[in-house]
Amino acid sequence: MKLLRNPLHVSALIAVAALLAADLSVADAQTAGFNGLGMNMGNLSRLSRAKTRSISPENFTGEKGKGGMATEGTGKNAARDLGQKWKVSPCVRIKPGETFEMANIKGPGAIQHIWMTPTGHNRFNIIRMYWDGEKEPSVECPVGDFFACGWNKFAQVSSLAVCVNPGSGFNCYWEMPFRKSARITMENIDTREMTLYYQIDYTLTEVPEDAAYFHAQFRRSNPLKYKTDHVILDGVKGWGHFVGCYMAWGVNNTGWWGEGEIKFFMDGDKEFPTICGTGTEDYFCGSYCFINPETDQYQEYTTPYAGMPQVIKPDGKYQSQTRFGLYRWHIMDPIRFEQDLKVTIQALGWRSGGRYLPLQDDISSTAFWYQTEPHAPFPPLPDKDTLEII
Repeated sequence: MKLLRNPLHVSALIAVAALLAADLSVADAQTAGFNGLGMNMGNLSRLSRAKTRSISPENFTGEKGKGGMATEGTGKNAARDLGQKWKVSPCVRIKPGETFEMANIKGPGAIQHIWMTPTGHNRFNIIRMYWDGEKEPSVECPVGDFFACGWNKFAQVSSLAVCVNPGSGFNCYWEMPFRKSARITMENIDTREMTLYYQIDYTLTEVPEDAAYFHAQFRRSNPLKYKTDHVILDGVKGWGHFVGCYMAWGVNNTGWWGEGEIKFFMDGDKEFPTICGTGTEDYFCGSYCFINPETDQYQEYTTPYAGMPQVIKPDGKYQSQTRFGLYRWHIMDPIRFEQDLKVTIQALGWRSGGRYLPLQDDISSTAFWYQTEPHAPFPPLPDKDTLEII
C-alpha cells in the first residue's frame, strides 16, 4: 500500500500497464488484424489467419487434405499404371443440356481467382454465380464474354481483372466476397459434350460489413435498332459501384463506327445522364479511331485497365464484317451509385455532309458491378439462336 501512495510509483505502474496493453494490441493485430482480402503488392508481406482453399476436379469440395484422392475420373485410363494421386481426375465432361456445379462453398470468405479452359463454343457455355443462398444468379453470362474473349476465337488479354493466355487459358481476379455461401455452375446449351478444366481459388475469412457482392450481366443487340442506344445495364436497384464492361462489337457498315457516347444514368437520372462520354474509343482509353499512325491500321492493345485485344478482319470470303473485342475496367475509378444505375452506349458513324449516321451493328456487352443484395432480377438470357455467332 505504501508503494501505491507514492505518485511516482503509481505513474510507473500506469506506464507499464500501457506498454503491456500496447503489446497485446499489436499481438492481436498480428494474429487477427488482416483478413487476407484486398490483396495487392503493398500488403503482400502481411500475415493473416485467412484459410486458403481451392476447388478443382481433383478436389471438388476444396476440403483440407482432400486433394488428389480420386480413383475414378477422366484421367483414370492414363493413370492406370500409376493409380491414385496421379492425375486421375483433372477435368469434367458436361453433356448437352446439362448444368454442372463447379463449386459450393460455405462462408464467410471470398473467391480471389478463377482459371478454366472450356472446350466447345464459348457462347454456348453459360457461367452462373449465386451468393448466400440466393435463387437467382448474380452472374449470368456466356463464359467467353465473361473472360473478355467473346467472339469464340483466341485473343491474348493481359489486364488486372482478366487474363486470357495461350492456348485457351481464361483467368479472372475479381474479388468475390460472400458471407454464407458461394455457388458456381456451368451450363452446356450446345449439342456437343464439353470438357472443362478449372480451378477456383478462394479464402475463408471474415468479410467486412461494407463489402458488396459481385455481379455480371450479358446483353446483345443484333442488330441494334435504328436511332436507339445499346443498353449495357438497366434496372439495377441498390447501393454499389460499376467496375467495368467488355464489348464484342461487330460492325455492319464500312467506315468508322465509334463516334457514339457512353452514358451513365444514376440515382434518379431520367432523360439526361450524370456522366456522358465523348466517343467509343475515348471510353476504352484509346483515341482517333484506334488507328496506328505508322501503319494506318487498327492497333490491338491490352493494358491493365483498358484494351482492344481483338480485331477480326474480313477474310475476303464469308467472314465479311470487321469485329472488335474491347474492355474497360473501372478499378481505380469506379462509377458509384446509391439508388439505381443504367448504362447505355450509342453506335454512331458518319454519312454524307459531315452528318452522324446511327448504326445498326451487332453489339454484345457484359457489365461488371458490385452492389448490396438483394439485386433486381436480370432480364432473360438470350436463347441459343440469339447468342450464336455467325
